[in-house]
Amino acid sequence: MLSRTSHAVNFTRLHIVPPTLVIWMLCALVALSPFFATKADAADSSSGASIMNAAEAGKVLPATVFFRGQAASVQARNSGGVKLPDGMLVLCALVDTSGYSTAVQQKYQAYFITEVTLEINGQTLKPGAYGVGFIEGTKFIVMDVGAHDLFTVGGTHDAALKRPTPLQVLADTTPGHYRLYINRNYVVFAPAQ
Repeated sequence: MLSRTSHAVNFTRLHIVPPTLVIWMLCALVALSPFFATKADAADSSSGASIMNAAEAGKVLPATVFFRGQAASVQARNSGGVKLPDGMLVLCALVDTSGYSTAVQQKYQAYFITEVTLEINGQTLKPGAYGVGFIEGTKFIVMDVGAHDLFTVGGTHDAALKRPTPLQVLADTTPGHYRLYINRNYVVFAPAQ
């Protein structure tokens, strides 16, 4: 049964923040919020495109992909992409290459899908699905689904990257250009003009 006795509250022990201080703190937070935006967000918003994180890219990527006569599982947790202003997508995800020969495993690290023609370090890539990876350090290789080499371009090693992940897509310093990172190595791509 509940007791009908009341307990007095000792208001002298409560630490109440004056309302004016709360208002000042909220105003300061709102005023400084543009400085909290990331560099990637700033470059991304200027082109009207949006960077897709692993959760967003994983929703549209297939669970398995076909490459060199086999189906490979996609690692949705290690994926990313770009949704362009016209709604077209560029997606990439690491894949499980355990069933492939050593020669294929050395080159094929990720599955790359583009719905638009891209420029990758001076090379043109038509819409389609490709196998990609970094070889010999920072050389970026693109292969068709039959594992035939299409082209190799130089990439960059980013020692200053603060939070490297197995795969991510970030905005480049040039508006409308993007970096596909596999660990700390990246290549820059952009929709073809």
